[in-house]
Amino acid sequence: MKITPDILLQAYASGLFPMAESRDSAELRWFDPQRRGILPLDAFHVPKRLQTTLKRAPYRVSFDEDFEGVIKSCADARPETWINDEIIFLYTALHRAGFAHSAEAWDGERLVGGVYGISMGAAFFGESMFSVSADASKIALVHLVEKLKAGGYELFDAQFVNDHIRQFGAMEISRKEYHARLKAALVNEAVF
Repeated sequence: MKITPDILLQAYASGLFPMAESRDSAELRWFDPQRRGILPLDAFHVPKRLQTTLKRAPYRVSFDEDFEGVIKSCADARPETWINDEIIFLYTALHRAGFAHSAEAWDGERLVGGVYGISMGAAFFGESMFSVSADASKIALVHLVEKLKAGGYELFDAQFVNDHIRQFGAMEISRKEYHARLKAALVNEAVF
């Protein structure tokens, strides 16, 4: 079955997300992990060193200014990636429809970091981030979380927890708890 943007949104609403085997793979697989990573918005932690960097404001941060640049940079940032051309196509279509968003960090006119994800109801599904300059993706993430909190979001789905996002307070919850939180967040409205 061909995946469409509408099918992708239905999948997210039921707790699933897609990943490709590799950048060159044509096939997408669906995931609903036993343990789900979330970033608690009310307990988001900014490490002290990053707080100091944020005060210097080394980058200009924007939202939805270059979504396609962010997703393509996420795909190209590492040798092994789960972001293939179909994912780029689908998420760019969702961005045009108002469901996918990005936060970008700029050094002058150069895109040096960013993060993107899907927005539905009061849930934000963080997909990937990239950085080619020190702390650029982290700074984009901090600004994104501030925007989500101000907009009334209740859930930030990080999918999997790794050391990079653990420093911000990311934690794992059970699939059952995740689905309960997702259901509650989807019936509420938030503003990106």
